[in-house]
Amino acid sequence: MRKLRIALGLLMIAAGSVVLVPLQMVSMKTGLYRETIILRLWHRLILKALGIRVRAVGTLSQKRPLLVAANHVSWTDIMAIGAVADVSFIAKAELAGWPVVGWLSKLQRTVFVARERKRESGQQASEIAERLSSGSAMVLFAEGSTGDGNQLMPFKSTLFGAAKLALDEGVAETVYIQPLAIAYTRLHGMAMGRRQRGIASWIGDMDLWPHIKILLAEGAIDVELHFGEPIAFSAESRRKEASQAMEGQVREMMQKALRNPLPHS
Repeated sequence: MRKLRIALGLLMIAAGSVVLVPLQMVSMKTGLYRETIILRLWHRLILKALGIRVRAVGTLSQKRPLLVAANHVSWTDIMAIGAVADVSFIAKAELAGWPVVGWLSKLQRTVFVARERKRESGQQASEIAERLSSGSAMVLFAEGSTGDGNQLMPFKSTLFGAAKLALDEGVAETVYIQPLAIAYTRLHGMAMGRRQRGIASWIGDMDLWPHIKILLAEGAIDVELHFGEPIAFSAESRRKEASQAMEGQVREMMQKALRNPLPHS
C-alpha cells in the first residue's frame, strides 16, 4: 500500500504540474491573470497528493506593507501557507539551487537573499521594497533554518532588516510585521508526539527525495497555521525588539497548538 500511495501521489503531482506550470509561466510573463490563482491550485494539489491538510486559525492581515514572520519546519510550509494566503517568500540564496523546491520557489517569485554578499544587498533591498510597495505580503522564515517542529529556534534579528530596508527605500513610513506559527499536529487523526513530528520536519542537509517518499507513504498529516496580531515597525523601531516580540508570539502560538491540536474532523 505504501508503494501504491507513493506512485499515485507522484502521478497526481506530475499530471497537475504539466497543466499548471505552463499556466503559471504565462501569468508571470504576460500578467493576463493573477499569478496567485494558479499558485493556490498548485499548492493545494501538492498538499492533496502528500495527504497534508491545512487548518488556519486567524487570517493574513490586510494591513500593508506587510512582512510575515514565521517559524520553519519543512519545505511543505511554503505549500501550506500558499494554499490559504496570497504571499511571496524571502529565502536564503542557497534555496534557489535546490531541486524541486528551488524551482517551485522561483515560480512563487521568491526573493533570494545572499546574506554574505554585501554587494548584492542593495539590489535585494530594492526588490523587497518594490514587492512591499506593490501590496505583496512577504513571508520571512525568521529562524533562518528549519527546525524539528517541537521547539522554536531563536529568531535572527538581522533578518528583520527587510523591514528596515523597505523603510529606507521610502515604501512607507510604517511596515507591519505579523507573526505566524506553523505546527504539524496530527498523523492519521491522532495527536503527534515529539518523535512523530520528525516525519513532517525537514532539517538541515536531509535529502529531499527520501522525505517526499516518507510523506507520500504516510499521508494524513494535519498542519495548523496560527496568524497573530501584527505590530507596526517604523524608522524608530529596533530590529532586536521586533524580533523578540515576534519570537515570543510565535512560540506561544506554536506550543499551544502542539499541546492542544484542533479537534479532528
